Amino acid sequence: MFNLKGVVPPMITPFDQDGELDLAQLEVLVDFLKDRVDGLFICGSYGCGAMMSVAERKTVAEVCLRTAKGKVPIIVQTGTTTTRDTVELTRHAQEIGCQGAAAVGPYYFHHQSDSVLGFYRAMLKAVEPDFPIYLYDNPTFSGYSIALDVLKQLKEEGLKGVKDATFDILTFAKYQRELGGDGFEVILGTEAMWLPAFCLGAEAFIPGLANAFPEICGQMFRQSQEGDLAGCRETQFRINKVRDIMYLARSTQLAVYAMLDIRGIVTAFPRAPFIPATEAEKDKIRRALTELEML
Repeated sequence: MFNLKGVVPPMITPFDQDGELDLAQLEVLVDFLKDRVDGLFICGSYGCGAMMSVAERKTVAEVCLRTAKGKVPIIVQTGTTTTRDTVELTRHAQEIGCQGAAAVGPYYFHHQSDSVLGFYRAMLKAVEPDFPIYLYDNPTFSGYSIALDVLKQLKEEGLKGVKDATFDILTFAKYQRELGGDGFEVILGTEAMWLPAFCLGAEAFIPGLANAFPEICGQMFRQSQEGDLAGCRETQFRINKVRDIMYLARSTQLAVYAMLDIRGIVTAFPRAPFIPATEAEKDKIRRALTELEML
């Protein structure tokens, strides 16, 4: 039975200065990450999934899968504003050989529970029963919270797990208490609170920072697995200091592009209307990372 475990970064999607997919840089990034992480979560929030066409998202999934060469599982974020497009992307993820799909609730409009149930049921029905489907719970981006009763119903109907991006440890604890077990995965959607989530039973997390610094995220995960909770706590604090630095670029997503460039791994751009970090912002990030001995 497939289960996500370890460090699974929400990979950014590289674009060029004109806003076109930069497939060469995408391959470079996958090559860099595939030997340093435990999976890739693509076309999500960090990956600008909502800003790409269905065709572009399929291309990204195909390139990631081909470049990863089976070294890490690929989970595709297939959520869109419509059930039809989400179903198409979910079927595509299964057809090309990805290991699973996840979807944020249909965004822009504030949908009621019956609509949300219908959305995820359509995903589940579109693929084979053994193809993992995850609900990506991100109320900040979807615009609404998904009721626990909806999650419980979907679990009964075959939902594999939930990616919790609420940034609320009490919500994570509730999901573990009410939903965890029986093969249902509650996955932490950030690096910011791995240690408490691990203590509550988490086995995988989706850290944006791991795009640029997979090493420290891997260190924190290994420390938790080895029972070195004191060391894990110190690494958690260090990671959270790096997260503070990320906001020098106005958002953690924009900071990842800047940090990848600073490390000399990938030079790429977010898609407009995102504005890349300025040279002044990059310089502040570089100096702060140097002071923290991250470079």
